[in-house]
Amino acid sequence: MLNINSISKGIVIDHIKPGYGFFIFKHLKLDEANFTVALIMNATSKKHGRKDMIKIENVIDIDLAMLGFIDPNITVNIIEDEKITEKITLSLPDKVEGIIECKNPRCITSNERGIVHKFVLINEEKGTYKCEYCDQIYSWEG
Repeated sequence: MLNINSISKGIVIDHIKPGYGFFIFKHLKLDEANFTVALIMNATSKKHGRKDMIKIENVIDIDLAMLGFIDPNITVNIIEDEKITEKITLSLPDKVEGIIECKNPRCITSNERGIVHKFVLINEEKGTYKCEYCDQIYSWEG
């Protein structure tokens, strides 16, 4: 059994869909961190069978909308004195910016540099978003 020590102060991103942990790790730039970070992949989960998990021994700002967009089942635990002091449950965000890109070649975001890609949630049940500029539909197949 792999043993990863508990952290005294920091953040645990838990219940990540297997395989998505590395994407989140890179998106949060944790590979550039100067503090202890553990990426646990494909761990056993009573709730979901398998899961990824990220332990961060530091308090950092985390884009909760991005995490909710990637996997709304993720939980974020805030740790102090080796105890969970806050448990944040996520959901699909109403709006996402700079996480996904519009695939429509005629969209202004394809032709103009520096425009942030913005999508608005239109169907929470299906996880469907539309581009704020051209109404291109994006469905997260997560």
